[in-house]
Amino acid sequence: MRNHGNLWAKAKYEAKVPPFYYTPKSHDCMVLRQQWIRAKYERGEFLDTGVCQDPCSAGSREGCLWKLGKGRRQFQKRQFLLSAKEGVMKYYTKESKVPKAVISLETLNAMFQVEKIGHSHGLQITYITDGQTRNLFVYHESGKEIVDWFNAIRAARYHYLRTTFPNVPEPELIPRITRSFVKEGYMEKTGPKQKEAFKVRWFCLDSQERNLLYFKNPLDAFAQGQVFIGRRDEGYEVRDDLPQKVWVKKKKPVITLVTPVREFVFICDNDRQQREWMDALNGVITQL
Repeated sequence: MRNHGNLWAKAKYEAKVPPFYYTPKSHDCMVLRQQWIRAKYERGEFLDTGVCQDPCSAGSREGCLWKLGKGRRQFQKRQFLLSAKEGVMKYYTKESKVPKAVISLETLNAMFQVEKIGHSHGLQITYITDGQTRNLFVYHESGKEIVDWFNAIRAARYHYLRTTFPNVPEPELIPRITRSFVKEGYMEKTGPKQKEAFKVRWFCLDSQERNLLYFKNPLDAFAQGQVFIGRRDEGYEVRDDLPQKVWVKKKKPVITLVTPVREFVFICDNDRQQREWMDALNGVITQL
């Protein structure tokens, strides 16, 4: 560093970073940042050796991950198979030759969820099945292994997107490989008649798909429902008051999400939570 400086080091150790490889930010979880440093300096994975890994081969992987089972009771060891060439990811239950699920790369997504899963290597995998969002919560004891799985999924997704949308510029394609929720947390919601009792639900805001999903519990496999969030000129709006003729017993901050179909009413625990959710929802409404 003293002799050559940071730019020289960056040019050397990041010479061949694949476009699908996730470069962690300062806010990312520890395992992502640690493995990025080890991949660069210990293993020299991105040195200019003349060999550039293609996304099809990088997006093929097989091995075991610990997956959260039914009822959120315990994690069970499961065999996973990822194939960019076939365009699918599969996983198998113990001693089964038939896959428990065959997941299309079209809707496959992965994000690290350390706090939610309760493990420093926790990864949330989502996909669409029969019109519903399905969650898988997995981890691996090895930090390298779980980050390699994450980047293999990104490589497979990159291969799928490059093949399906060959004319889309790279800067537009990269952000669509994988995504994290822009906001998660508890709020209370009522039913469509707005007279039902408010119930606590776990909400996840997916800005890319413009969906607000809600679950009974954070680690549920399926969402109880979801709300599509369009643009302001399409009749979508967020307000910090209640619709007419709606009354709430609790003296807590509220949010009304206005859609062309109905108005959704949520109760927040405090003013800060209300402000954060309104900012996140408005961010989706105002994006193109």
